Amino acid sequence: MSDTDSFIDEVTEEVRRDRMFLLLKRWGWIGGVAVLAIVGGAGWNEYSKAQATAKAEALGDAVIAALSSNDAAARAEALEGIEPDSTGGAAVLALLSAAAETGKGDKTAAISRLESLAVQGDLPSIYREIASFKALLLQADTLSVGDRRQRFEALALPGAPLRLLALEQLALIDIAEGDTEAALARLQSIREDAEVSTDLQQRATQLMVALGAEPAPLPTRQG
Repeated sequence: MSDTDSFIDEVTEEVRRDRMFLLLKRWGWIGGVAVLAIVGGAGWNEYSKAQATAKAEALGDAVIAALSSNDAAARAEALEGIEPDSTGGAAVLALLSAAAETGKGDKTAAISRLESLAVQGDLPSIYREIASFKALLLQADTLSVGDRRQRFEALALPGAPLRLLALEQLALIDIAEGDTEAALARLQSIREDAEVSTDLQQRATQLMVALGAEPAPLPTRQG
């Protein structure tokens, strides 16, 4: 019986191998295609990454070259000649161009460029808010206090990336309007904020001292 069982097992195994061979012969090309697809996809992914890196480096080199001039007008002209191939690159170029236009005294063009950028809906919010903030700074002498206050308040909402910088500008507006108490409250909230930078914290402290206040010592930050 054991010899018979052994013979049956061997035959069964042979049949299984033959069936596997036939299946591989009939459908094995699918595995080959799958392997080629995986290898090709990985190769294309690496190629795409390399292309994106090369484009970013080329844009960076062009920007550095444009900004190397000491003349603001020349910088503005050089920046205008750069053609970005991404939305983010175009936004950065617009911000740099606005700075160059400001440097050559063309605040009107700079404000127009920044305000156009601020309402460009396909941009990440950080670009739009930076553009709006810079445009407001350039209009300190032309916009009404009420308009500036309203627009800075929109930038100072909880979670906004430029929230603390907008609060600083609101404190300056409070000072200009003679509301020292409101200014001190804003400045103190800036000093105590967990996200405040060292430079901004120092500016808030110095401004409080200039207003005649004695800022309380701040607790030492952990980490």
